[in-house]
Amino acid sequence: MDIQDPEVSVVVPLLNEQDNIGPLYEQITQTLTDVYKYEIIFVDDGSSDNSFNVLAKLQKADAGMRVICFRKNFGQTAALSAGFAHARGKVIVAIDADLQNDPADIPKMLAKLDEGFDVVSGWRKKRHDNAVTRLLPSKIANWLIAKITGVKLHDFGCTLKVYRREVLAETKLYGEMHRFIPALASWSGARIAEMVVNHRPRTAGTAKYGLGRTLKVLLDLVTVKFLGSYSTKPIYIFGGMGLVSGLGAAASGLVVLYQKLAHNFPMNRNPLLVLTAVCILATIQFILMGLLAELLVRTYHESQNRPTYVIKEILESTGRDGEK
Repeated sequence: MDIQDPEVSVVVPLLNEQDNIGPLYEQITQTLTDVYKYEIIFVDDGSSDNSFNVLAKLQKADAGMRVICFRKNFGQTAALSAGFAHARGKVIVAIDADLQNDPADIPKMLAKLDEGFDVVSGWRKKRHDNAVTRLLPSKIANWLIAKITGVKLHDFGCTLKVYRREVLAETKLYGEMHRFIPALASWSGARIAEMVVNHRPRTAGTAKYGLGRTLKVLLDLVTVKFLGSYSTKPIYIFGGMGLVSGLGAAASGLVVLYQKLAHNFPMNRNPLLVLTAVCILATIQFILMGLLAELLVRTYHESQNRPTYVIKEILESTGRDGEK
């Protein structure tokens, strides 16, 4: 493995995959050796089996391989984030350690990236997973994510993805947000492609995720939508809700007045009066929350000198005397 200025960094997050690490390492090296200058970064997410010892033995024999070991289990998103932060390649490949992703797909995805894309996402079109606990929730989640983010991918959950380094440079990952990287990148102007990849049955180890993960994904989706659409203008969403609440207060208040004046209905016995008061309070709260959020957002960006835009490139001309 050539580790001097690698072109490609392969990041492999793992948890209790002692039986899959060796075969995966062999498949990656066989696929990339003599084709790319590359490095492999394994991130042990607090495994409780013999995974770390297997990694240590491989790393001792291959100085170009690196191993990052967490003190405890922090989750796949944290493992990927650590791998991305330590990667040195111009292109970063993420792949699962369970051998269900096929390393043979990596060269094809890298070739697709060279067509002018910034992210190439794998699509497990023919999956070998449990229909109830994995496939059905995945289909629902993928449909929701595509609908809400506007990024038309079939398989956001496939770990096998290829990224240009600059796409990940400003991406901070929390929760289960690794699956939303294509959406976050797309909102910054990145070009996204999708490619059908081979998905193999699991032959060793056990799956780490089930139905319980779906709720986390849905909650993260709310966060991603807010960050993508309103992170620099929160008053739009809070102010919008405040205006709707204010209109509701006005409508119910007018009905209360009409009932009092036209039918002499006692106002103190009218439940709509309570609704009017609640809507007025909600209007005030939403608008104040929007203003506070605006202050927080501006403090965040200005304190770090962080722009609210992303520049792709700058074209400049020099003066006749050679000076700008």
